[in-house]
Amino acid sequence: MSESAIAADAEARELLERLVSIPSPTPEEDACADALVSFFESQGREAFRDDAGNVRAPADDSVLYTSHIDTVPGDIPVRTEVGENGTELWGRGSVDAKGPLAALAVAAVRAGVSFAGVVGEEVDSRGARHLVADRDPPDAVINGEPSGWDGITLGYRGILSGTYGCTSESGHTSRPENNAIQEAIAWWAAVEDRFDGDDADAPVFERVTPKPVSVEGGTSDDGLAVEATLGVQLRVPPRYSTSDIRELADAELGGGTVEWTDSVEPTMQSPRTPVARALRAAIRGAGGDPRLLRKTGTADMNIYAGAWDCPMATYGPGDSDLDHAPNEHLELHELDRAVSVLEAVAERLT
Repeated sequence: MSESAIAADAEARELLERLVSIPSPTPEEDACADALVSFFESQGREAFRDDAGNVRAPADDSVLYTSHIDTVPGDIPVRTEVGENGTELWGRGSVDAKGPLAALAVAAVRAGVSFAGVVGEEVDSRGARHLVADRDPPDAVINGEPSGWDGITLGYRGILSGTYGCTSESGHTSRPENNAIQEAIAWWAAVEDRFDGDDADAPVFERVTPKPVSVEGGTSDDGLAVEATLGVQLRVPPRYSTSDIRELADAELGGGTVEWTDSVEPTMQSPRTPVARALRAAIRGAGGDPRLLRKTGTADMNIYAGAWDCPMATYGPGDSDLDHAPNEHLELHELDRAVSVLEAVAERLT
C-alpha cells in the first residue's frame, strides 16, 4: 500500500527517527533507552530503567507491548529518501527493531497499556530473561519484530549453542591417527549428516539447521599437542526440544567434548488465540489481508512463551529481509499503518 493512501503519523515518525539516530548496538543501549524513557515521560507516563537496563512503562496489563532496543553493529547514515512507495527512513535499526519499537511505544501510550523496551536481544536476550523473572505475567503479549504491517508471526525456531573442544598429542603429519582438528571436522560432518537427511523436503522452519560460527585450531604453545575448538549453533523446530537436539549431537561424538552454553526453546502459537484474532481483525480493519508467518530464527517471544502461559504473537512494520542488512530502511507508511493496527488491537484486548 502506498504512502498516499495513509495518513502520516507525525509523532511515530519523529520518535522513530530519534531512536534510529542514537546508535544502540548490544550492549551500548543506554542513550537510546534514556531517549525512550523521555518519550514516555513527555506523554505523562511513568517510565524507568530496571536492573537489566530495560525500559519499563507499566500500565494496563491486559496486554504488554514489548520490543528490543539493541541493534547489530553497522553504521548506516540516517536519512530519509523518497522511494517507490513513499518516504523511507534509512539507518541501522530502522527495521530491526526500532520500527516495531516506536510503533509499539506510541500505541502503548495512546491505548494506556503496559510497555517494555528490552536490551540484549541480538546476543543473549538478557533483557527478556530479566523481564520474565522480575514481573508477573501479563494477560497477553505482543512482541515487536518486523513482520510487515499486515503480517503476524506465530512461530520461531529455538536455538542450541555450544563449543566443541578436543586435544590430541602432537605428532608427525604422516601418522594415520586423527588429530584434534580432524576429530572436530569429523564430529561436525556427522552432525550435519544426521540432520541433512531429516525431512530434507520439509520447509526450513520444520528442519534442524546446524551452523558452525567459529573455529580455531593448531599446535599448542608448548608444541606438545594439537588443539581444536569449534563454536556451533543448531536451530530447533517446534517438534524437537533443545535437549532432544543436544542428545542427538552428543551421540555423534568420537573424540572431544561439547560444552553447551545456551538454549532457547522453539515456540509455535495458535492462530486462534485472542491476540492472533485481534491482530487479524485490526489488519483487516485497516484494509489489509493478514498473513500468518513462521520465522526460521529465534526471538524474545521464545523467552516469553517459555515463561508465561498467556497468548502472544510477534508483530511490527518492516521487511525482515532487511534485518542486519547494509541497506536497512523502513517505508514509513508501514509505521503509520502498524500504529493504527496496534491501537485497535489494544482496544480489543482491553
